[in-house]
Amino acid sequence: MRRLLGIAIAAALLIPAGVAYAAPNDGVPSWARSTNLYEVNVRQYSANSKFTSVTKDLPRLKKMGVNTLWLMPFQPIGKVRKLGSLGSPYSISNYRAVNPEYGTAADFKALVKATHAQGMHIIIDWVANHTAWDHSWITKNPEWYTQVNGNIVIPPGTNWNDVADLNYDNQDMRKAMISAMKYWVKYFDIDGFRCDAAGMVPADFWEEATTELAKSKKLFMLAEDGSSTNLLENAFTANYNWSLKPALKSLTQGTGSSAALYNLIQTQSYTYPKGSYPLNFITNHDENSWTSTVQADYGKSENAMAVLTYTLPGMPLLYNGQEVGLDKQLQFFEKDPIDWASYKYSGKSRVALYTALNSIKLNNPALWAGPTGGKIDFLETDNYEVMAFVRTRGTNRVLTVINLTDSKQVVTVPTTAGTYYSLGATKPTKISKSLKLTVSARGYAVYSSKR
Repeated sequence: MRRLLGIAIAAALLIPAGVAYAAPNDGVPSWARSTNLYEVNVRQYSANSKFTSVTKDLPRLKKMGVNTLWLMPFQPIGKVRKLGSLGSPYSISNYRAVNPEYGTAADFKALVKATHAQGMHIIIDWVANHTAWDHSWITKNPEWYTQVNGNIVIPPGTNWNDVADLNYDNQDMRKAMISAMKYWVKYFDIDGFRCDAAGMVPADFWEEATTELAKSKKLFMLAEDGSSTNLLENAFTANYNWSLKPALKSLTQGTGSSAALYNLIQTQSYTYPKGSYPLNFITNHDENSWTSTVQADYGKSENAMAVLTYTLPGMPLLYNGQEVGLDKQLQFFEKDPIDWASYKYSGKSRVALYTALNSIKLNNPALWAGPTGGKIDFLETDNYEVMAFVRTRGTNRVLTVINLTDSKQVVTVPTTAGTYYSLGATKPTKISKSLKLTVSARGYAVYSSKR
């Protein structure tokens, strides 16, 4: 199937501007264009599950090049209909409080302050679609919930028995929800929200919320959604690139092709609204806990697929533990902390890889997200088993080469002559108008104008 590459490349070369996104949205904070996102599962991040452990670890993350943290929900968890011994972080009983399991409000404020002191940003998870069954709204304002025959119900079409579905036809509930979101911006100075099940909440609510929140500061808004592009029109900056993950898996399994990947990127360039972009990932907390590990998903192609999440259009996501080779599925309703020490000398570490990728993402505008990033052109090489593309913005260029096979491949890639840095290298390399490479099995090569 990879022989289809020539057709896609020919089509690509007929588009002089390559695949690019539209002009930026003024409501998006400038830092969100060049950032990478690191997801923190606070419960499993450390043995004590405390904010203080995350705060203590900030220098390590900063050294690795992480510049934005996303914290999974840390509000109190409902006890009624609780799942497992600890319950789901997404079953919230109080939007304006902190779960003692993680520490205090003062501990969280200290984490935000320390994050900002490191020159980093922090966004929090927001669960607007439902609450726990023992949230005070249940008894005080039952009309704020979806009811069938007078009974409050779980979110339709789900088996989420631990949560009650909110009624977005109720304007008072909407106001209370926005007020709760503003609380964390006003009193804790967070930098944005990752909004859970965003597509299950009306788009006009998110637009109203975004407008109100923007009165305090420009925020980064991420939707856990991959189908409702209308959410990106006036509310969210980015959404989940759910289409990319199966495309990457198919590449590792030999059923995908460069042509299919090119077509996906091209389609997204047309369908994403002005100023918005996708979040790229090979795993996250849901994928890890409910689906599989990255090792099971990608095998020996894990690192190469991670490279693609950084060099294809969009924003990259790194899930805690991914950088050390986390090879287990973390439990969702129980305490199951990452054993960081066991990975330290395991030989599974990818810290050097992600440090290098974070560096080139930050320093090369060609890789920035959305309209501030560069166009992408897939290249026709002399070896159809190897995929190659270049991102370009002005004089800045980043070349990515991926070996899609289980054997070493030799390939000649057409390039623009200049000085480049191989991924992770400290000294530049001069390259002519073509680059001959030997790429290891399931391997990759990345060359960038800046380190």
